[in-house]
Amino acid sequence: MTEAAALPGRPRGGTITGQATPRAHCVLAPNPSAMTLDGTNTWIVAEPDSDLAVVIDPGPLDEGHLRAVIETAERAGKRVALTLLTHGHPDHADGAARFAELTRSAVRALDPALRLGDEGLEAGDVITTGGLELRVVPTAGHTADSLSFHLPADRAVLTGDTILGRGTTVVAHPDGRLGDYLDSLRRLRSLTVDDGVATVLPGHGPVLNDAQGAVEFYLAHRANRLAQVETAVEAGHRTSAEVVANVYADVDRSLWPAAELSVRAQLEYLGEHGLIQD
Repeated sequence: MTEAAALPGRPRGGTITGQATPRAHCVLAPNPSAMTLDGTNTWIVAEPDSDLAVVIDPGPLDEGHLRAVIETAERAGKRVALTLLTHGHPDHADGAARFAELTRSAVRALDPALRLGDEGLEAGDVITTGGLELRVVPTAGHTADSLSFHLPADRAVLTGDTILGRGTTVVAHPDGRLGDYLDSLRRLRSLTVDDGVATVLPGHGPVLNDAQGAVEFYLAHRANRLAQVETAVEAGHRTSAEVVANVYADVDRSLWPAAELSVRAQLEYLGEHGLIQD
């Protein structure tokens, strides 16, 4: 077997739930699946000496999970003062309205339809609740509304579904676009090179201890898949379903519908760049 330390991004061993950095604590939602891995990671982020906390991605509408997040914060002597969303997929956001009701906290998101309160989120925003510093990083591609959050004090970035703790993510066409996703990965790489980010706190799967290695792996993976798709089209596989059957033949068929979304995004990208002909 491959040792975890040798895998891209060096996934951290042990349980996923718990303290991941001095300022970030994970509460794992009970919604494991082929698409959500172990479940959705709900992140409680706070300055160690503050009594206020920010929660990122409350997760699905599961009363037990939402209350477990609140109780975890309270045991640490903190009150949830703000809720943030990395994007609007149900496994991250369906519980947000109920969580806001339980905590009486606003919900901030890029998508206005997901907001509860007067403020949204935009690229370059800085969250300062309880003395915390969280910088909003635009990372569209998985979805159009995907965001990441840079936590400078811990040299960490919370990536939602843009980078996972295990495996690779889906470019959820038509909302997600491959060109945007590649730009987002490059943006995250610049955080590792220019801003010293070393740790990925993902929306699913374990913490990654080598942020730059994870980003480089994702970029290489996308380049390889794009070349495979281009080759498949040149061989006569014209529809997205045909390309999936050719390129993803060694992947569990239960994942083919998700793979087809990414293939559609890749075909669109190749067409836009004149690399395949209709």
